[in-house]
Amino acid sequence: MGKTSSIKGVLFDLDGTLVDTEALILASFRYATKTVLGRDIPDEELRAKIGQPLTVQMWDWADGSQEVHDKLFDTYLEHNDRIHSQLIRSFPDTTAVLGKLAAAGLPLGIVTSKRSGNARRAMESTGIEGYFDFLVAPDTFPAHKPDPAPVLHGCELFGVSPDECIYIGDSPYDLQAGRGAGCVTVAALWGMFAREELLAEHPDYAITSLSELVPIAAGK
Repeated sequence: MGKTSSIKGVLFDLDGTLVDTEALILASFRYATKTVLGRDIPDEELRAKIGQPLTVQMWDWADGSQEVHDKLFDTYLEHNDRIHSQLIRSFPDTTAVLGKLAAAGLPLGIVTSKRSGNARRAMESTGIEGYFDFLVAPDTFPAHKPDPAPVLHGCELFGVSPDECIYIGDSPYDLQAGRGAGCVTVAALWGMFAREELLAEHPDYAITSLSELVPIAAGK
């Protein structure tokens, strides 16, 4: 590992990387699947596609039915909205690290699979919205992770080449998208996916706390 030398921008995933939404997401999934399907689904199955847009994830349990898919989707969002403020948390070092990166003159952006309205609400709830130049979300850009296109779009918004940009995330989909775009990839090992799953994607760096990102971004 050790690929950085002239980083000119940092792109972040949101859920599980900057904000701790695991309890919120799982509670919303449990409620939606129990309410619509009448059964309990193990958490490991519910976690399996976190990192992709919600509308994609819901097809795993819809058995090909658009009606069931839409009921799952709507029920999830309604419950998520009700419990959002109770369960969303920021990770301990998020704000401090974002401040250090901004002070170093690095532009910051978010490329997320969360819909833009919910993403902005999460950012506002945790006090981090002011650090970012833009948000790329599945309802603002046509492709989604693991397709590299939204990450490439983030690089374009910065006006930098992908090899001058970091993409950090906590899911295999993040690392696949970042690698496909040609970015420096950083695995966030504190998120929702197992260390082994992330290391299997061969990230350029794997870190156990966000504070470790600062010297990587500085090229040290």
